[in-house]
Amino acid sequence: MIAVGPLGRLGSWTAAHFRTVLIAWVVIAAGLGALAPKVEHALSGAGWEASGSQSVQARELIDRSFGGQSSAALMVVLHAPAATVADPAFAATVDRVTAILRADARVSSIAAPRPGFSISRDRHTAIVSAGAKGSTTEMVAAADELKGKLKAAAGAGVAVSLTGASGMWSDFNEANRNAMMKSELISWPVTLVILLLAFGSLVAAGLPLMLTILGLVASAGTLYLGSRVFDISIWAMNFALMFALALGIDYALFVVHRFRGAFFGSKLTAREAVAATMDTAGKAVLFSGLTVLISLSAVMLVPSPAFRSMALGIMVSVLFVLLATLTLLPAVLGRLGPRVDKLALRWVHSGEHRSPAFAAWAERLWRRPLLYGSAALAVLIALALPIFGLRTGMPSIKVVPPSDGSRQGYELVQAAFGQGAPGALQIVGPAAAIAGASAAVASDPGIARVMPAQPGADGLALVQAIPASDPSSPSVGATIDRLREVLPAGVLVGGATAENHDLEQTLAAKTPLVIGVVLVLGFLLLLLALQAPVIAAVGVVTNLLATGAAFGVARLIFQGGHGSGLLGFESQGFIDAWGPVFFFAMIFAISMDYTVFLLSSAKEHYDRSHDPRDAMVGGLAHSGRVIFAAAAVMVAVFLTFALSGPLPPKEMGVILGVAVLLDALLIRLVLVPVALRLLGTWAWGLPRWLDRILPDVRFGHS
Repeated sequence: MIAVGPLGRLGSWTAAHFRTVLIAWVVIAAGLGALAPKVEHALSGAGWEASGSQSVQARELIDRSFGGQSSAALMVVLHAPAATVADPAFAATVDRVTAILRADARVSSIAAPRPGFSISRDRHTAIVSAGAKGSTTEMVAAADELKGKLKAAAGAGVAVSLTGASGMWSDFNEANRNAMMKSELISWPVTLVILLLAFGSLVAAGLPLMLTILGLVASAGTLYLGSRVFDISIWAMNFALMFALALGIDYALFVVHRFRGAFFGSKLTAREAVAATMDTAGKAVLFSGLTVLISLSAVMLVPSPAFRSMALGIMVSVLFVLLATLTLLPAVLGRLGPRVDKLALRWVHSGEHRSPAFAAWAERLWRRPLLYGSAALAVLIALALPIFGLRTGMPSIKVVPPSDGSRQGYELVQAAFGQGAPGALQIVGPAAAIAGASAAVASDPGIARVMPAQPGADGLALVQAIPASDPSSPSVGATIDRLREVLPAGVLVGGATAENHDLEQTLAAKTPLVIGVVLVLGFLLLLLALQAPVIAAVGVVTNLLATGAAFGVARLIFQGGHGSGLLGFESQGFIDAWGPVFFFAMIFAISMDYTVFLLSSAKEHYDRSHDPRDAMVGGLAHSGRVIFAAAAVMVAVFLTFALSGPLPPKEMGVILGVAVLLDALLIRLVLVPVALRLLGTWAWGLPRWLDRILPDVRFGHS
């Protein structure tokens, strides 16, 4: 038996105990899988807020003292082009709407249409507001259930639309869910074709799908259990699916490719080949998985329930895929042995662990590093330059399809009550201070109209202020900041628009911290894996190039509107505010995946020969095909999201797809090998003082 380390011994044990490992995973999959179908209805549609912010405090006060008439309230818009609120048909529709709302246990109060408040001047439009008795999550769920009933309550010539923040998130989540399902239907067959071409065998190509399905089922069940304790965003499941697919493919490609090279290219038994594979490729997968988990854990620094639960969902899926890769996959490979190549394509040569095509490419880079390196660097810098004009903002109503009720109601409210009416600011505080606060609010140039103060419980009063601009306009955020500076202590500015503004400000403040933490922790983990500070730093810094280029492209497309007709979206004039922090963590995680695969292979060659050329050429020859195939699958998956659904999934698909494409083609397959060429032995140098601190990690075996 060959001498291997702990992971190699684990691989050998799993190969020898296939039945035990299989039973354990069947129990996990069956137990958690039984809960998986319930997850979609258990996850939250809300949570897009900055915990502890002034706007959240205002919402809690309003819910408690004003019958729930906060940003979470349900806003029902009634409109009749040929009738007024005085007409019997209009009044009967108001009565039906009120009855539907009052019958729901999550509604605490009903604010009927009132002249000067919620009846338009032409009397053709009226608003019925249902106060929130439940949390924001419960009110989005209420919107899910009530919007169909409310639309059906429309009378002759009187249209009914559910809008407001809860209605908007309900419609957006539904559109997003439908888009995800459509994208998945497209991506799975595309993925299978690419995997078949990459592996050359139908049996081998099925192994990544096994890991993906296991990771998805287990994470779905775990998320359901988590939703019993705290709110988890429905987006957590969407991203968990995407990462389970992406990493399941990545890890299986790397491990299976290495196993075939070890088994068919030597006289090792299947068990010995598994041990050798896990001692090398398995170790790289472990470090890659830890890097992904560390990158995503930094997102938890953003104090927002939606962000934290999305990061948690992805981390859960990564953890299950990683565990399955380190236990179930080697057990299956040990059992399959030569049958891993069953149903193979005719041109496949199983023992080719080293790719002649990528070896030739590496030799070309070695001979002319400056030519290829400078060309790749110039392309990346040119694509990244537009990032300096990047603007961000919280999603506007444009993310909701035009046919949905929340968008139709939003536009009706704007037409009837003014541009800023759908995003009314809610100023709440002690009644004694509100009179002076109302005057200060009315005098602000960003405010079009101030409603009379409404008395509430606990000695509080509430003023509704209508901004002069559309709620998504940056000028409204400036208005909120000005009001908070001049209003008396104890008077709070809230409302859905203020909540978006506070979350956007929090994201802007936390983004540098998240990026810094990800970079530092990523460097430390690469340093631990590679035992070489210089090349670890190169691996981290080059990740920034792919990120910058991807956001530069995103700025041209989504902020500038270039290609909007082709992709089928309406530009908001900015990138969604969660993009820089969340997509950066995701891009960095995926990029580090490829970095570990390439540099661990190069490190293995360098430790064996101490020859920089052998490290660069051998590393690329042995990992280039895997990186190329994995990137092809991910780009295909991400681009399916770019071609369907509402705007945020399109942003995600384009940004992640472009990042993976550039990272694989220009950075991992050009810039990093060129850096290895130019740095030579310096790339692998380790100071003595650091050598004494770091544990000894090697990617080879005896």
